[in-house]
Amino acid sequence: MHVAALYDVHGNLPALEAVLAAVPDDAAIVVGGDVAAGPFPSETLERLRALGDRVRWLRGNADRELTPGEEGLAPAEMIEWVRGRLSDEQIAFLHGLPPTVELELGGLGRVLFCHATPRNDLDIFTSITPAERVAPAFAGVDADLVVVGHTHMQFDREIARIRVVNAGSVGMSYDEPPGAYWALLPSGGDVELTMTPYELDTGEWPGEWPSATRAEATAHFETLALGS
Repeated sequence: MHVAALYDVHGNLPALEAVLAAVPDDAAIVVGGDVAAGPFPSETLERLRALGDRVRWLRGNADRELTPGEEGLAPAEMIEWVRGRLSDEQIAFLHGLPPTVELELGGLGRVLFCHATPRNDLDIFTSITPAERVAPAFAGVDADLVVVGHTHMQFDREIARIRVVNAGSVGMSYDEPPGAYWALLPSGGDVELTMTPYELDTGEWPGEWPSATRAEATAHFETLALGS
């Protein structure tokens, strides 16, 4: 089984279309959360749902926060704009997704897919976060590899003796150069951190589309992680 890990699409339909054109035809797709919160929420969600059983879903914080009463990290004005462009059924679908997906992959062993950490969908860590700070979030995990997203930047590192790979963000990446970032887990091979170029179109999105550099985003997320 080949698996394409597509995380943090954030309603960016042009980025998703570019990536889907690059994903091998025989690959399963793990959608790693934060699907709809962006310029084309309904269109992006339905494009992925149309792929049927090929897709394995898990829920991100921005999916969960579309349900009124849920607290989290996404700006309230963004959530309200997106919520107004989704049906009640679509919001319920996103809220009902599981927090994790686990697959056995030849060459990689037992792979756990989650949005932020195995503990929850809000934990923040980056490529430079000290391993000892984030290790409690991986306590008790029985997997050879954990694939995460959430901070929109790719990395490949070890935490608590577990290999942890951030697949990056398809729709709102802070990696450089600009593009749609995702990961391919080939059968019998190693993880391939991948970028697909696309032309950005933010449609009727209100305000400025996020455009921080990797260094700026890393500094911002490290500040959030420390609670300062």
